Amino acid sequence: MKYIVVLGDGMADEPLECLGGKTPLEYASTPVLDELAAVSEIGLLHTIPKGMKPGSDTANLAVLGYDPEKYYTGRSPLEALSIGVPMGAEDVAIRCNLVTLSEEEIYEEKRMLDHSSDEISTEDAAVLVEALKRELETEEYKLYPGTSYRHCLIWKQGRVAELAAPHDHLTENIGPWLPKEDALLEMQRRSYEILSNHPLNRERKEKGLNPANGCWFWGAGTRPSLPAFEKTYHKKGVMISAVDLLKGIAVGAGMKVHLVEGANGGLHTNYEGKARAAVEELLYGGMDFAYIHVEAPDEMGHQGSVERKIQAIENLDQRVIRLVKEQMDASGEEYRLLVLPDHPTPIRVRTHTGDPVPYLLYDSTVALKTNRLYNEKEARESGIDRKKGYEMMSWLLR
Repeated sequence: MKYIVVLGDGMADEPLECLGGKTPLEYASTPVLDELAAVSEIGLLHTIPKGMKPGSDTANLAVLGYDPEKYYTGRSPLEALSIGVPMGAEDVAIRCNLVTLSEEEIYEEKRMLDHSSDEISTEDAAVLVEALKRELETEEYKLYPGTSYRHCLIWKQGRVAELAAPHDHLTENIGPWLPKEDALLEMQRRSYEILSNHPLNRERKEKGLNPANGCWFWGAGTRPSLPAFEKTYHKKGVMISAVDLLKGIAVGAGMKVHLVEGANGGLHTNYEGKARAAVEELLYGGMDFAYIHVEAPDEMGHQGSVERKIQAIENLDQRVIRLVKEQMDASGEEYRLLVLPDHPTPIRVRTHTGDPVPYLLYDSTVALKTNRLYNEKEARESGIDRKKGYEMMSWLLR
């Protein structure tokens, strides 16, 4: 038996008037999910423990079978693991986004226009991070480049400061959300001075792209300690994701990380490459479990784009799930497939919420007849409501 999770990050949403009262998941054309849902367990899963902030960090820990209340130490340390950042027991890792700020003269009066600088390429970002390193680094603070707009600051023997996530405050004035730590605030101020007139950003503006004209710190935490996935669940697992956070969780859990060329965390990622990588690892690579993470629905939710979020969901259905199902069926290998978001990212608020998410659990060896569709409404009406998200992994692997 093989086991597969396909996670559409932020895929769940709320009914929208422009879609006739449907959610993007209800509205999207998803023939493969429709076929699977009719013979699968459909239900609700609570991935965010009560009192914890809704985020991909806590939610994906839960989906992978780790209780966030027990194992979560912050988002950035997980990303630091992914990119091989040296981190001592008393060091603090902090996410550093390359963001687009408005151009008011007074820094505190600027607005957060884009948390991802138009999903800046990793190559462009590396140039800007290098400029920041030259001007900002000290023995106490070290910057490390990551993927796209997502980078890492290590604060030697620092403290876990309360820092606001930029995607939670899009279009808002940044003044109330600036760091209270003087050193972090000063680095953010200077980053705008360094980056706003950088030649690369002038080129981006000429091309109609948002300039990555500032850095923004958030997600502080200390080094995590996760039990090995294989020791806990007696399965060899592989992570397939373009996002450092997910790769970092996998590294912390001792899972294999399979890098897919062209996978970038955006709408135009290499969907087919991710599907093929999972099947190859399961059928020929000795893996028992594959976790396919697709970031695109979440990014489109943050952008507030209904059309692009629907496109991301349809891509997940046709270009990932269809290929995985076809190839696993053709192989004759028995398998169980779990499809779900980690959390909702509703178009209305353009950020994460802690509401339970709909899940679909398919077993190639069990012929259920539920005659349901896969969406938020059907999941609520199913009557299945799993309160502890981290227990879902045991249910999948039973």
